[in-house]
Amino acid sequence: MEKKRIYCSGPLFCAEEIGGMSAIAGVLEDAGFQTFLPHRDGLERYVVRFGKMPVPSIASGIRTRIDYAIFSLDVYEMTEGCSGVVCNLNGRVPDEGMIVEAALAYAAGKPLVLFKDDIRAPFGGYDNSMLTSLVRGKIIKKIRELPSALEYEMSQKTGTVPLSDDLKKAVGYGKRIASVMNRLPDRSVKKERSDRILSRIIDEVLKEESFFTEETGDEQGVGCS
Repeated sequence: MEKKRIYCSGPLFCAEEIGGMSAIAGVLEDAGFQTFLPHRDGLERYVVRFGKMPVPSIASGIRTRIDYAIFSLDVYEMTEGCSGVVCNLNGRVPDEGMIVEAALAYAAGKPLVLFKDDIRAPFGGYDNSMLTSLVRGKIIKKIRELPSALEYEMSQKTGTVPLSDDLKKAVGYGKRIASVMNRLPDRSVKKERSDRILSRIIDEVLKEESFFTEETGDEQGVGCS
């Protein structure tokens, strides 16, 4: 039987955050799931390793395209590449990108689980109701309970929800990016500068289809930040 793949969403901008996300993936993988971790499997791995720099220096000239490429790949993986989504709420406040991904997963009808074992919360011990209500207030507090929580949520979902035209375009673009990344040599991030790899990924995707000029009508690309 094919393993179900789970999208793991959460903060990933320091060693502690990356460790927390890796722990979540580890528990799921030990339970028989496959996982998608953006900092390990997505375009983020070529960007986050540069610390606080938003994008590598050579790639800064195509920053808008890289932002949209990261968004599109993650949206594709979440909506089509994975069977469910786990969102990590840990932190002083929940990660902004995770909030967007939780909302997208909810709107797309994906099985969604929110996890938090951090006592910090911004509203008298509670997180924002617009976030927690995505799962009717059911927050998983023990990491070992994530596999069973996912199995339950996946058993309750009977279909998907149609995406908007804009999201369909992002998903299509993300699918092409995933195809290009799958053709990269193993461990290429250690053999080449990350900014060169990013530029090569974007260039190869744009060769396949002039996405920004034909579909969006914007030669400078579509920004998401």
